[in-house]
Amino acid sequence: MNEQNQEDRNKSGDNFIIGRNSVLTALENGEAINRILIADGIKKDDKVRRILDLLRGKGIRFSFAPRQKLDEITEKAVHQGVVAFTSAVKYYAVEDLLDEARRRNEAPFIVVLDSLEDPHNLGAIVRTAAAAGVHGIVIPANRSVLVTPTVAKVAAGTLSLVKIVRVNNLVQAMKELKASGLWFYAVSQKAEKSYAETDFSGPVALVLGSEGKGIRRLVEENCDFFVRIPMRAGVESLNVSVSAGILIFKVFNDRGKS
Repeated sequence: MNEQNQEDRNKSGDNFIIGRNSVLTALENGEAINRILIADGIKKDDKVRRILDLLRGKGIRFSFAPRQKLDEITEKAVHQGVVAFTSAVKYYAVEDLLDEARRRNEAPFIVVLDSLEDPHNLGAIVRTAAAAGVHGIVIPANRSVLVTPTVAKVAAGTLSLVKIVRVNNLVQAMKELKASGLWFYAVSQKAEKSYAETDFSGPVALVLGSEGKGIRRLVEENCDFFVRIPMRAGVESLNVSVSAGILIFKVFNDRGKS
């Protein structure tokens, strides 16, 4: 398998399902599918139309590509023009994070990552979250890096210590967590209050945005508080994994775990 094909697999977690029947069954059973590749010019029979309907209904990414690319990715297996990339790790539900907090008899502590693109940043944040006892991390299913082998490598063995939730609608997940009493804090250099002046001892969700664009508007509108990280003039922002580390350990210390 050449380097590009290996990268195609790694982006989605290094596993795939091939064939119309198998992919359709996986979709109907609610398996964790990251994205689907469909051959250009595929005959849209009943199964393909059903697959497309489910993809649109579930908000799962899909794209069309030359059949040759599907042949290369699957090493010329009989894919029938459909390849589904699946996750190599278990993703959890939002309720699982709340259950974990209850199990530990702690106020919920969750990190929400809005559309991160770099697997190294996600891996670093997972490692920091594990060290500080974060109950879980929430990421969007689309327009975001997922848990790949690179993420696992950077996390350095801590991936199993932090529950990761992948959701189709990040704002809806935030509302579900708010209904359970969590307060959402996001970083903004325009905020008047420094993170150091903020008490994070209660039920907390930290929200961090993508490396390039930051937090999306609808996500930002659903945050309760904004805090800034003071820094010298001439530096506009920090790497997202560095910002996450600063805030995560502030919460950790506010809870008296240092």
